[in-house]
Amino acid sequence: MPQDEAVIGCTGKLLIATRGSAGPGEVLVRVRGGSETFLAWSEKPLQMGATVLVIESRGCREVGVIEWVDPLDALGGDPAGAG
Repeated sequence: MPQDEAVIGCTGKLLIATRGSAGPGEVLVRVRGGSETFLAWSEKPLQMGATVLVIESRGCREVGVIEWVDPLDALGGDPAGAG
C-alpha cells in the first residue's frame, strides 16, 4: 500500500492509547481540511488524549507518531490578548 505523505507533519489526538512495541493505538489527525483516523504506532506507550505529531506514514492508514507539545504554548501568555 502506498504511503500517505499528506499526513506527515500533521498533529492529532490519540483516541486510543498506544502501547509502544506491544501494539498500536488510534489517532484522529487534522488533514486535508478535515479529520481522519489512523492506526498510530509509537516507540513508547502514549496515553489516550495525548497530542501527537505524525512522523511517518506506514501505508494502509497506519502512521508513526511521537508526543507533541506546541512550542508556541511554551511561550505562555494569552494569544487572544496579544497586540
